[in-house]
Parts: sequence; C-alpha cells; structure tokens
Amino acid sequence: MELPGFAVAVWMFVCLYESVVGYPNGKVREACTSMVPCHGGSPHLSPEHTITVNGTEFKPGDNIEVHLSGPDFEGFFIQARDAEHQDSPAVGSFVLADRRHSQLLTCGRTKNSAVSHTSKAKKTDIKVYWIAPEDAPKHVQFLATVVKKYRIFWVKIPGPIVSQPDVLSPTPPLHATSKAMSTSHPVSYISKPFSASGCGITKFCIRNPTNCDPGSASCFFLSFQREESSVFIEMSGPSEGYLAFAFSQDQWMGGDDAYLCVNVDHHIHVSTAHLKERSYPLLDSENALEDVSWRLADGLLQCSFRRRIRLPAYKGRFNLDASYYIFLADGEASEGGLIYKHRRQPLVTNGLYNITGLPQDIGGSRAPRLIKAHGALMFVAWMTTVGIGVVVARFFKPVWSHSFLFGKELWFQVHRMLMLTTVMLTSISFVLPFVYRGGWSQQAGFHPYLGCAVMALTIFQPLMAGFRPSRHAPRRQLFNWFHWSTGTTARILAVVTMFLGMDLPALDLPDPWDTYAMMGFVAWHIGTDVLLEIHSYCLVRKVEVIEDDRVQILQSLTCAEAEGRLFKQIVLTIYVCGNIVFLVAFLIAINQV
Repeated sequence: MELPGFAVAVWMFVCLYESVVGYPNGKVREACTSMVPCHGGSPHLSPEHTITVNGTEFKPGDNIEVHLSGPDFEGFFIQARDAEHQDSPAVGSFVLADRRHSQLLTCGRTKNSAVSHTSKAKKTDIKVYWIAPEDAPKHVQFLATVVKKYRIFWVKIPGPIVSQPDVLSPTPPLHATSKAMSTSHPVSYISKPFSASGCGITKFCIRNPTNCDPGSASCFFLSFQREESSVFIEMSGPSEGYLAFAFSQDQWMGGDDAYLCVNVDHHIHVSTAHLKERSYPLLDSENALEDVSWRLADGLLQCSFRRRIRLPAYKGRFNLDASYYIFLADGEASEGGLIYKHRRQPLVTNGLYNITGLPQDIGGSRAPRLIKAHGALMFVAWMTTVGIGVVVARFFKPVWSHSFLFGKELWFQVHRMLMLTTVMLTSISFVLPFVYRGGWSQQAGFHPYLGCAVMALTIFQPLMAGFRPSRHAPRRQLFNWFHWSTGTTARILAVVTMFLGMDLPALDLPDPWDTYAMMGFVAWHIGTDVLLEIHSYCLVRKVEVIEDDRVQILQSLTCAEAEGRLFKQIVLTIYVCGNIVFLVAFLIAINQV
C-alpha cells in the first residue's frame, strides 16, 4: 500500500526537520551585520541573559572582561559597537578565555571582532576579553545574540556602555539599533478612535481588511488629509509594540521614508526614520513632525501628526506631492523601545499613489502577486491533479480497462494528462519566486531547498516514464517500483514544503486555520486511499469465495465487478469534490492576504 509510507514519512519529516538546521559549529559570519540567526523565525522579547563588564572606562589598548550569563543556552554571538551609531561595523577585537566553548570570528575588516559558540553544548556563562582599538569611538556598547533553542532566541541584547575618560555619557537611544531622537514638539493625547467617515472624500485612506472600522480590534488604518502646505496623518492598528508606514519608490524595502509609532514603557514615541535595505530603521536625530498625538487603549495603538509636504532641510524625507508605494507594518517592541522585525509581510499598496491628490479609500496586500500565483499554482498541482491522478492509476485500471481514449486505455490517458498538468503547473510556479526575488532567498528557511527537490523529482518522473518497458518485460516490475517511489517521495516533499511555505512572511496564511486545513487535506487523501484499499481487498476475497463455491460463477463475478465499479466511481466523485473544496478554501485565503 502507498499510504503507510506516505503518512509515516510526512510525520517523520515534520518532526525531525528542525533538529538538523542552524549553526551548531558557530560559523555565523552571515549574521555579522544584523546579528540575527538565519532560523526563519522572529526573536523573543524580554531577554533572560545579561552582559556584565569589569569596568566602565577604557583607553586605547586596554582590555575589558566581558561576561555573558543566564539560563542554559546553545549558541551566542557577541560584538562591541559604537554606542551612538550601532548600525556601524564591530569595534575592537576579542581574546578568548575558554577555547572549548567560544571561538573568534572576523566581521568585516576587523580581525577577531566577534565571538561565537563552538558547539550546541549547553552553557550558562561565557567570559571573553575585549581589546580597545586605537581608533575607538568615545562610547562602546556590548551586544549579544543568544540562542536557547532553534526557535527560541534573542537578538542584540544590550549590554553596558563603556566610555573613554573625560567624555560625557551618551544620550540613550530610543532602541538599541538606532540613533537618538529628540522630541522638539509637545505631545498631546487622542481621546477616541479615529473615524473613516471622510475616507475617499476628504482624505486618502488605507484600510486592512478593506473597509474596516478603525475602532475595531482587527483594523489597520492609515489616513492622509491635505491641509494647504502640510498633511495630517493618522495611523492605528491592533499592536502593543509598534506601527510603522513608509513611502517607497518600489515594492522593496530599502531607501524608503519611514514613520514609526513605538510603545516605550506605555508611552508612544513618534519618529521619522530611513530604511536602508532590510536592516533596522535608522531614526533621525531631528524631528520634522508637528502636532504629535497618541493613544494606547483597548488593544489599539494610535498616533497622529502633521508633516509639511516639502522638507528640503531634512535629508531623506520625500516630497508628499509625488506618487509612491505605501508600506504599513506592525511588530513587537521591548520595554526599552527596541523594535523587532515584523512577524509578517508588511501591507503594500498595489500601485503608486499620490496622497495629496484625489482622495481614495483603498486596501493593499501582504503578499506580492507573484508569490500569490506561486502558492495558488502549487496548491492546484499538489492538492488536485496529483491526488486524482494517483487514485485513478492505482484503483481504476480494472474499472476502465475496457474503455479507450485516443487508442489508449482511459485510466492511462487520464493519469498521464493529470500528471503532465502537474509538471506544467509546478514548472511555472517554480520560476515565479525567483522572478520576484531576483535570485535566491536567504530568508525562507528550508522551503526553497525542498521546493528544488520537488521540482527535480517532478521533471525526473515523466522522463523515467518515457522509458517504460512493455507490460510483460522482465524490467517492468523494477520500473513500477521506481515510478511509485519517486512519485511518493515527490508528494511527501511537496506536502512538507507547502506546510513550511504557508507561514513564510511573503505568504502568511491565517493561523492556525492554514495548518488545520492542510492536515485535513492530508487526512482526506489518506482516508480515501485506505477506503479504496480495503474495498479492493474485500472485493478480491469475495471473488475468491465465489470461485471456490463454483456456483453461478459468471453471474456472481459480473455482479461483484459491477458493485466494485459503482463503489469506486462514487468514491472518486466524492474525493474530487473534496479536493476542490480544499483547493477553493486555500485560493480564497491566498486572495485575502
């Protein structure tokens, strides 16, 4: 039977795939800039580990003892950076105190400028020595990323700041990865939720879901209302961390004009920032916003402010009388205001818009169209055409053996047509993410690797079928085994790949609905196969009993075959309808993200 192998393999793969990934040897140079491990998840808040030093002052050439300690952890990554410019490269070099658990790494042009683990062995304390360089900045802060388990990690845990003698202490930044921001204008408080009454009439609005009420706990709202030489902006959404929007000249992050409302100890800090590629936003040292107000209540974060249409004195601020793509994102923030990468894809408008032009009331999408098409085609291929094609080939040979289409048996023609359709859909879908990304994605975890394996097996299967031996050839049994095993492996990998792809930021289907629906589909397929296998076994046993009795053999065999044919056709009809229901549900979900 096909099912036990299919079900067990899916279960084993899902259970075990996480245990074989990561950087157990500590070679994490890919994380030198962001300090974010490539685990495909989001960092946790409220770090459990601390960094301590044995002094607060240093001179070039001095060494400072640095301790990282806390509950058991597997991996770590330590750097020292300019406390006032934490997006700059690592500063100084390290010397090891314990070579069994720590090793030196070179980040950028500075040798031994970072320290990481040597293995996944549990540890609670790491000690290293930092050597201050000749060109050291006035203030240096130690940062650490700690991995407790593969999916449990903290990024850029802030440590103590050490300074050169006779230097004033630095102004604390809003968060550990950005420049300090000064508030030059008074802040007031919003008394009630925003209203969408003027959307499309007097103000330009973006709402997600479309036409939602800004006062509801599930509505993301952004509005722009022109007032002579300025624009009044309102932003709200269900977030206790931060909300942010940005103007962009394309649909990619990088080189964008951003605005953030961050919850810092239950007070909202409103600031402007610049997005540099896919890194943390760089906050501006001067605030170009006026009439700042905010509210944090009922699970909603609200902020409003006014900005002049043109700000020639502020570098990085776009003119608001031009057309841009508009991004809207939300995420978590620590108690000190450290913002974390948004867990899901930002909402992006479907086209370029001028917010000072004709008022409109629009929505947006959290998934690019090419990625939506990729997901939709893969679902069509591996949820309908493959499943139906396999059922037809496995159980309908005796049912349709005397029916022909274009000179071939009907079951074979149906099977071949469905499988070639699968190859075509998978090939088209496979290309789309590469077109969208412009190359390989480093942020998608194991999904693209498994996708390549599925694509390779999908191409190999019809090529192998082209060399199929004749029905009675000695090698036909060997071919049948290879054909079945290749197809089954492809289907297992495809299901696992779809499980992984559904929760990627570029196509984040609703949780936990997507997981339950996919589990339901797998159970639906396995249940159908089991039912047909049991029926085939019972039918064979019935025919054997009839032959043993030697009574009305021909009539009884004909009746048994007729009963079997009718049952299988009913099951196939129900199975196809069920597959279509699952497919439609997923396509609707893809269209709504």
